[in-house]
Amino acid sequence: MPRIRTKYQDEVVALLKDKFNYRSIMQVPKITKIVINKGIGAAVADKKLVDIGVEELTTITGQKAVATFSKKAISNFKLRENMPIGAKVTLRGDRMYEFMDRLMTVALPRVRDFRGISDKGFDGRGNYTLGVKEQIIFPEISIDKVSKISGMDITFVTTAETDEECLELLKALGMPFANQKK
Repeated sequence: MPRIRTKYQDEVVALLKDKFNYRSIMQVPKITKIVINKGIGAAVADKKLVDIGVEELTTITGQKAVATFSKKAISNFKLRENMPIGAKVTLRGDRMYEFMDRLMTVALPRVRDFRGISDKGFDGRGNYTLGVKEQIIFPEISIDKVSKISGMDITFVTTAETDEECLELLKALGMPFANQKK
């Protein structure tokens, strides 16, 4: 059983239940999935970049990533409908918790000048999105094999009703938020 899942069941559920006065432990928010999305804008000119992006996401997550396709044509970007323009992978269950553990303990501390992640990535419905500028922060990616440094968006989808509940859930799980004063 992943370390983060055990921590959630043993500590976080009781902590959040007391803080928000939930009547049942079933009301306590939990993470349902993590979606990692990588937009590859240069893929319009070079189709191999999408394959490289899919391969990198597969290596990072341990689960097969899929290519994403454009929904409509935009002539200014030389983009046609159904062109491959990115890659994504959705993690659930134990793989989700394992990825979250590696993200918090290994990958994020490798970010240059890391002072914590921003608390501004909430969407108003209890989900949090984090942008990563370089894929080389993950130890699974070999710097020698990387042809182009690119970023990705990591979205934590939770059952939380509000952003405040989601923030407390992620903090309790150990996400390193920056100590920003509002």
